[in-house]
Amino acid sequence: MSKFCYNGGRIEIAPSNISLLHCAAQFMEMKNSVSANRNLLEQTEKSIEEMSYWTWSELLITLKQCQVLLPASDSSGILEKCLDSLVGRLSLTTEMSPCPSTSSPDSSGFRFSCDTKSTESLKTVSSRATWWFEDLLVLSPVLVEMLVKSMVSRKFDHNTLSRFLFYYHKSKFFTVSSKEKCKIVEIVINMLYILDQNCVSCKSLFGILRVALNLKIDKSSRNKLEIMIGLQLDQATLDNLLVPSPYGMNYLYDVNLVLRFLKAFLRNGFGQISLVRLRKVATLMDLYIAEVAPDPCLKPSKFLALMMALPDSSRDSYDELYRAMDMYLEVHSGLSEEEKMKLCCALNFKKLSAETCVHLSDNTKFPSKSAVQALISQQLRLKSLLHDTGNSKSNADFPCKAMEVGKKIEKDEADGQVVLYAGKLDHSAENENLKANLQGMQWRVMELEKICRKMQEQMAKIMKSRVPSHNHTRSLPRLCS
Repeated sequence: MSKFCYNGGRIEIAPSNISLLHCAAQFMEMKNSVSANRNLLEQTEKSIEEMSYWTWSELLITLKQCQVLLPASDSSGILEKCLDSLVGRLSLTTEMSPCPSTSSPDSSGFRFSCDTKSTESLKTVSSRATWWFEDLLVLSPVLVEMLVKSMVSRKFDHNTLSRFLFYYHKSKFFTVSSKEKCKIVEIVINMLYILDQNCVSCKSLFGILRVALNLKIDKSSRNKLEIMIGLQLDQATLDNLLVPSPYGMNYLYDVNLVLRFLKAFLRNGFGQISLVRLRKVATLMDLYIAEVAPDPCLKPSKFLALMMALPDSSRDSYDELYRAMDMYLEVHSGLSEEEKMKLCCALNFKKLSAETCVHLSDNTKFPSKSAVQALISQQLRLKSLLHDTGNSKSNADFPCKAMEVGKKIEKDEADGQVVLYAGKLDHSAENENLKANLQGMQWRVMELEKICRKMQEQMAKIMKSRVPSHNHTRSLPRLCS
């Protein structure tokens, strides 16, 4: 300013000093012309108008200078104009393929690749989309937030933006103070949250989570991170979910965190989630429940909440849940019958295999009522199977060719087994599938009846040992009666 005043209103205005000169001219109200030259405010404003012709390096220099002024003053909008020019430059270079061999374009603001071959590697293509990542590490978290918002409004590729944010977090995090770490994590989370979640890496989100757990980030940012992870829970792994419990808690893993993930996953209702994704999460949760079940400090209410978090349609079998519950009851042997029955409500006995039901009937850790309920449900299932087998003639017609199949079920009084007879079968290619199904059905029914007789014996033992004979003398219905 002194040089300007004592040099007849002449001064060199450059990207390295334009932001300071402009703010100073505004503060000092230097609006009057000096000699034949324009006043300082007019000269700086004219230079700002020519910002679109600046090189990439000059834009970065100005942005770095603006960081010194923030948040003191930007009434002139110089920062906004500089960011707008930077984003405009990036939007052009993403289409013009800047050379990946350097992090900065040349004096014209661009450097074009000479490699125009259609067979260029994916690595080169990726480098061309991310050449600017390293240059923008000089920006503060506040400027990064402004930059990303501007790029989102310009319809930038969300995949590239999410990669930049993860890169910025990883590169800056370990070189700053604890306070700055919180700021970086919060801004990165908030910016990722406004992107298309299909473009955000689930694995990288868990990386940020592990860092955030040791920082005091604000509650809003933490909630956004948990929602983003929950929406992609079907892409998570068991190791991702095994997060240690918060300091001061006596249980092993942070079960409440996983329950919040599940709540976020189901936030739009079951109908909005494909069955494939639901079953992936159910498989993952079965593994997680089995992992936390041996924890002696895990409360029954939390264990039950984990088992009942997903709808029944997400599981074809409840065998894995049964095994996890078996481990839990073994560790928590002091639970009352009432508490055990509440846990058993999470099991769908109709979806337990016959082998599991037999094991349950011998398992003294489970309430006797649950054992009886499991065996009865299996008997009903076997009866339904036999009934369907007897009526399978109605399902023997193929659209391309009708075929009549005679069947009958005979009871062999000597050994008590069911024998199925199939009538004439057409062995053409069209009916080969039906033949295989019938043969499989014959074998399965015979095996299931053996298991049924064994369950009846187990049931009789249970009724005899656990229920007073003078109160309950009812016998189980026979399978083939």
